[in-house]
Amino acid sequence: MRRIGTAVVAMMLAGGGLLAGTVPAVAAPTAVDCAVTWGSLAKTGDSTVSRRLTDVRTGQHECYDRLVFDAQGTSADPIGYTVRYVDVLHQDPSDAVIPIKGGAILEISLFAPRYDPTTGTPYPPLPSVDVTGYRTFREFKITGGSEGYTQAGLGVRARLPFHVFQTANHLVVDVAHTW
Repeated sequence: MRRIGTAVVAMMLAGGGLLAGTVPAVAAPTAVDCAVTWGSLAKTGDSTVSRRLTDVRTGQHECYDRLVFDAQGTSADPIGYTVRYVDVLHQDPSDAVIPIKGGAILEISLFAPRYDPTTGTPYPPLPSVDVTGYRTFREFKITGGSEGYTQAGLGVRARLPFHVFQTANHLVVDVAHTW
């Protein structure tokens, strides 16, 4: 009787081992590398073609917050811009101080008029964007512009690295969450 009991226990353990061996392994999550080399100095892009802005939107990513300007025209036409940190945001051309939330301010100047250059008719205003709950962004404002430029301010948590690039008809400004 003892042999049968031992055999049953051995079969149960072996069967349990087989069952345990057939359970698929779960891969450990991989860590995202958020190291950046962007820096915080001013960035510029030249353009000879003025582009009308049609939309502005934002997004949150694991390592950065993103601001995107959409423009009319072909993707081959570069979008002219200057993006830089400023101590105080001054509205162009009035020089009025524009308050903006955050520990640092990015001034964004785009070679994109706010009006039709042939008729002088203003384009529809760009939509406002809500950055509540973003890790880096604190406030975004279109502040005006003149002579073929559009000016915006982006309040961020601190003076963090950022980069700017164009893809198709989009000008993208990414601000890292950390150094």
